[in-house]
Amino acid sequence: MTVKYRVGDVAKDLGVASKDIIALLAEYVDTPKKSVTTLTEEELNIIFEHYTQKNSVKSLDAYFAAADKRREQSAAAAKKAKEEEAEALRRQQEEAAAELRRLAEEAAAAEKAKADAEKAKADAEAKAKADAKKAEEEAKKAAEKKEIERRAAEKRAAEEKKAAEKKAAQPPVVIPPQQPKKKKEKNENAAPVAREIERRTVDTRAPQQVSANKYDEKYDVMAQSSNRVRGEGVAQKQKINQKSQQYKKPQRRRETEAERMRRIQLERQKKPVVAQVGETITVGEFASRLKVTSGEVIKKLMLMGVMASVNEEIDFDTAYLVAEELGAKVEREVVVTIEERIIDDSEDTAQDLQPRDPVVVVMGHVDHGKTSILDAIRKTNVTAGEAGGITQHIGAYRVDIGDGTMLTFLDTPGHAAFTSMRARGAQATDIAILVVAADDGIMPQTIEAINHAKAAGIDIVVAVNKMDKPTANPDRVLQQLTEHELVPEEWGGDVICVPVSALTGMGIDRLLESVQLVAEMKELRANPDRAAKGVVIEARLDKGRGPIATVLVQNGTLRSGDILVAGTAVGRVRSMSNERGEKIREAGPSVPVEIMGLDSVPTAGDVFNAVTDERLARELVEQRRDAAKEEQFKQYQKVTLDNLFDQMQQGEMKELNVIVKADVQGSVEAVRQSLEKLTNEEVRVRVIHGAVGAVSESDVMLANASNAIIVGFNVRPEPLAIAAAEAASVDMRMYRIIYDCIEEIESAMKGMLAPKTREVLHGRAEVREVYKISGVGTVAGCYITDGKVYRNDLLRVVREGIIIADDKMISLKRFKDDQREVAEGYECGIGLEKFNDIHVGDVFETYIIEEYRD
Repeated sequence: MTVKYRVGDVAKDLGVASKDIIALLAEYVDTPKKSVTTLTEEELNIIFEHYTQKNSVKSLDAYFAAADKRREQSAAAAKKAKEEEAEALRRQQEEAAAELRRLAEEAAAAEKAKADAEKAKADAEAKAKADAKKAEEEAKKAAEKKEIERRAAEKRAAEEKKAAEKKAAQPPVVIPPQQPKKKKEKNENAAPVAREIERRTVDTRAPQQVSANKYDEKYDVMAQSSNRVRGEGVAQKQKINQKSQQYKKPQRRRETEAERMRRIQLERQKKPVVAQVGETITVGEFASRLKVTSGEVIKKLMLMGVMASVNEEIDFDTAYLVAEELGAKVEREVVVTIEERIIDDSEDTAQDLQPRDPVVVVMGHVDHGKTSILDAIRKTNVTAGEAGGITQHIGAYRVDIGDGTMLTFLDTPGHAAFTSMRARGAQATDIAILVVAADDGIMPQTIEAINHAKAAGIDIVVAVNKMDKPTANPDRVLQQLTEHELVPEEWGGDVICVPVSALTGMGIDRLLESVQLVAEMKELRANPDRAAKGVVIEARLDKGRGPIATVLVQNGTLRSGDILVAGTAVGRVRSMSNERGEKIREAGPSVPVEIMGLDSVPTAGDVFNAVTDERLARELVEQRRDAAKEEQFKQYQKVTLDNLFDQMQQGEMKELNVIVKADVQGSVEAVRQSLEKLTNEEVRVRVIHGAVGAVSESDVMLANASNAIIVGFNVRPEPLAIAAAEAASVDMRMYRIIYDCIEEIESAMKGMLAPKTREVLHGRAEVREVYKISGVGTVAGCYITDGKVYRNDLLRVVREGIIIADDKMISLKRFKDDQREVAEGYECGIGLEKFNDIHVGDVFETYIIEEYRD
């Protein structure tokens, strides 16, 4: 592997300035150098020879003497260091022993202090417990004494009261001489008895003794209260009155509608109703959330100039204004979708990110050697298995380029029909290798690949292939790259261009080194410790194993058993295998794997996510499928008075219904788009069904019912389907190369049209001046003498009344601006596609060939 050695690195290693190196090279090399210029082996020899001669010495005795002196000094220093180390070790041991003695003494003192503290604490607790017990006993005795005195006083009072009542009940026959005393006793009984206020102090810090006397006191109080209710030993029933007897008020009159509305308005003002409203809401649902009738909401809307029924929707602003009129409040409803609940879209922190392998896509034109270069890297032969020698799918491969570095390669088709597949490849990768044939140059699909890479924002490394051919012209390729804003490094730009040959293996190591260098500059990182997320590269339906998808993990780690949601497909990963067919248990970032377990074939390009809730995942997939069906239904336009005439005109158009079956989903999309582009003003191509897998009997039944033809791409029909097609006379065409499919369908369409053509003359232009422009070619300065000249017209070159060439116009400009057309009386510049022998005085006749029907 060649190591790049730049001018700045050489100057840094030699301890001199970069300008000195550049000045030295200027004496021997004609090409001026910069500090970042990579030096060749001859240039390095010049630099090393110069500084070797400049720094040469006559004798090496002083050097060897200095070396002996340094060895003696180092031996003495080592001996001294060893003695100092031994002394330091001895001091450390003494300090450690002293520290151990000190720690032992402190531990003994602490143990003694702890024992003394525990003993003092135990004595204090015992004393406190004894004091508490003694205080409790004294309080108990005082309480018992007071209780006895209280009972005796109550007993005496009861006896006196009973005696007084008994004496009052006897007839007053004789007044005893103790009448004053009796009066005194009566007065004493009539006066209220002042009860002594008892104050008890309870110590809650210690457990209390349960006294049974307080429960006896409770029962006594209950008995006294019951005696007051029941009377003197006679039980009386409590009379319970009904509400109708307690409140004999007249019934209120019925509330009128105006009063009810006034009451509701007052209640709303006191406590307004708060309703949650999303972006839109129906009038009926809005009324129920505001706790009003739909009529009230409609009335307010009519006053605002909005006519809406119960089932029509209103936006949030309208709902806000209506709620203000009704005295309520509206808040925007926060809708949490299923995606937000089960799919983790949080950003990774810097400490969670780890380096990952780069993902490289190989892009370019047909037959420029993309897959051959990848074969040279992988040391395999893939093109032998491709139909027609062109790649029909996206292939994903892991390649070990040495030093433990892995690269993930995506090989994309180069045909124009596979535009969407190339776009998916660019969006899923980090670096693009643009393959350009040295003998062919930049082609239309190459330009398209450049645009896809620029739109995806990825770095481009150009591989100029087929350098082994004698007609190779790499300088022409570099010049064409500059026309598309790709300036090579050799010309002062930032695009790495590597000449390679896939046939001989030349430049493959340098190409891999350049890719690795670009990847290191990008510092690619990902978080493997999270749920997997990535993109579906390709998908197909296997007859024995079911739906199989090739996915590229972009973040997180995908494991067997994970639940995946990929577009409208959901399932649990039953098995995973790499590009060699080996079973694996998990796949980290930048790893392509083939998975099984999905319930249907996902669409290539769909983003997949690993989730934890399978029930919510299936619910999310059902929502996506319903949305896809609604979108499909919207494509069918209903007939109205506005488009009735257009529909009648379309009824005259012939329609070619096609059913497309292919081996993978990406090919289905490519064939569908290619066929639908064949639609013209008289024949419309409509793909009514497209799926992956073999042609089945149900496909034949659908074709028979819809009068369609079946186009199979890299698939074969089942035996039952062949028999059904023969019985129903359904046309089935099977293809392996997309060119043949498009050409045959186009030929069939031309058979539906009238094969009549005619020439329509647009205008005439006279050549006034001829310009030779480098990089562009010959441009004719013309004056339009008749009609109009349109860009991309066919053109005849007439010289002195004789047609000398038939060509096509490729450029039409006025001053520096491109024009679609130039009218009579104006000057313009015209460039031709092939013919360059233009003379002053030639006449250009522009025309088109159009087809027509009688």
